[in-house]
Amino acid sequence: MSERFDIAVIGTGPGGYIAALKAAQMGASVAVVEKHYLGGTCLNYGCIPSKALLASAGLIHNINNADSMGVKVTGKADFDWSAIQSRKDSVLKNLRTGIKGLFRARKVKLLQGIGKITAKGQISVKADDGSEQTITADKTIIAVGSAPATIPGWPEDKELICTSDEALHWKELPKRLLIVGGGVIGCEFACMMREYGMEVTVVEMMDRLIPEMEPLLGEQLEKIFKKRGIKILTSAKVESLKSEAGKINADISGAGTLEFDKVLTAVGRRANTENIGLENVGIESERGFIKVDDQMRTNVDGYYCIGDANGKILLAHAASAHAITAVKDALGQDTSKPLPVPWAVYTFPEVAGVGITGTQAAQHDLPVRIGQFPIGHLGKAMAVGHTEGVVKVISHHETDELLGVHMLGHNATEIIEAATAMMTAGGTAKDLGNMIFAHPTIGEAVKEAAEDVFQSALHLPPRKMVRKAAEVE
Repeated sequence: MSERFDIAVIGTGPGGYIAALKAAQMGASVAVVEKHYLGGTCLNYGCIPSKALLASAGLIHNINNADSMGVKVTGKADFDWSAIQSRKDSVLKNLRTGIKGLFRARKVKLLQGIGKITAKGQISVKADDGSEQTITADKTIIAVGSAPATIPGWPEDKELICTSDEALHWKELPKRLLIVGGGVIGCEFACMMREYGMEVTVVEMMDRLIPEMEPLLGEQLEKIFKKRGIKILTSAKVESLKSEAGKINADISGAGTLEFDKVLTAVGRRANTENIGLENVGIESERGFIKVDDQMRTNVDGYYCIGDANGKILLAHAASAHAITAVKDALGQDTSKPLPVPWAVYTFPEVAGVGITGTQAAQHDLPVRIGQFPIGHLGKAMAVGHTEGVVKVISHHETDELLGVHMLGHNATEIIEAATAMMTAGGTAKDLGNMIFAHPTIGEAVKEAAEDVFQSALHLPPRKMVRKAAEVE
C-alpha cells in the first residue's frame, strides 16, 4: 500500500523546498521528491554558484583598481581558479546540507528519485538504483523549474558550446569567450569572466544590454563594460557557428567571422515539464510552461505549479513567493494579491528594478512623472569610489502611485528593497521622497530621484520649467 500525504512537492528548488517547509509548518504531512541535488537550479547551477564566482571576480577588480583609492598594489591580482571553484563547491554543499536538515526538523519526507504523476493523486518515484515506489497525496505542487535554452542547429559539443549549467563548473578557463545573449545571465558572465582574464564578446539581438529592464540602465552598463575591454555587439546576431580543430568560428552580423575558444549561450530558459506525467491527469501547458492562475492552481483540481515551470516570473524569489501562495490555498487559507517582484543583476556595479519600466508605461499609455538622480552626485559614492550609476523613479501622473524604481549602482540589489517595500505598502513617489535615508549612503539616490519626480531634489540644479508650488510641497 502506498504512503499517503496531505501535500506532495515535486522538486526542491527555491519554490519546492519552501513549499514543503511551509506546508509542514502549517501542520500538513508532506513528501518532497528530488531527482538530483537539493536546492534546484538556484542553489546548484544559478544564483548561488554564480554569486560565489562573481564575489572572487569583484575582489580581483577592486584590487586591480586600488590605486584610484590611494592604495598601492605591486603588480596585478592573480587567482587560483581551482581554489575558487573549490570554495564555490563548499558553499553549495553547506547549503544543500542545510535544506536537508530543515526537512528533517520539519518531518518532511524526502524521496530521492525521478518523480512522475501517474494518476490523479499518485506519484511514482524512481530511484537511481532502478527501484520504484508510489505515493499518494491530496494536493500536489509541481516545482520542477527550468533549464537553459539551446539553439537548434548549433554544434552539440558541450566542451565548446556551453550553457550556464556547464560554465559555472568549468575546470579550465578559455582565453576567448563568446556570450550569445546580453540579458541578465549574459551580463553577469561577461562581467565575471573579464576579471578572470578572458577576451569577452557579447552578442545581443536587441539594441541594448538587459533589454527587459529600464533602457537607461542597459545603456549605462554597456558604457561601463566597454571601458573594461568587453566587446559589445548589440542589434547583432550569430548567423552560424562552426567547430574546427577545437575552436569555434562564429559568423556575426556586422562583425564578420570571429574565432573563440568557447561559446556561452544565454538566450532564455525552458520549463522542465517533459516526462513528468502532465498528460496523465490532463494538466494544460503552453510551450512547456504550465498554465496557472494567481493562486498557482492549474486547470486540474488539487494540482499547483510554482516557479519557473509556470513561466510567470523566472526568478528564485518569485518561486518562493509562489510556494507560500500555493500552500496557503491548498490548505484552505486566503492568499494575498500578487506583490511587486524585484529584479536583480549581480554585475559590478549591480542593476536592480521593481515595477514597470518607462517603456512599459508608454506601451500601456500610462500618464507618468519621471525622476532621476545620478549616483555620482552623492557624497558616499565619491568617498568610496563607486560613482557609476543612476536611479530612476516612475510614478502615476495623476495619483502619484509608485509604478517603478530602477537603479544601476553599488549595492543596488540591496537598496531596491526600500522601493519594493514602499510599493508593497501602496506608497507614492512623495512617500518615498519623504523617507529619511541614512547619510551618507548610496541609497540616498533613491530619495533624491523620488524628490526629482516633483522637481524638488535639492542636490540637483533647478530645471528650466518648474511646476507650481502646490505640486512640490
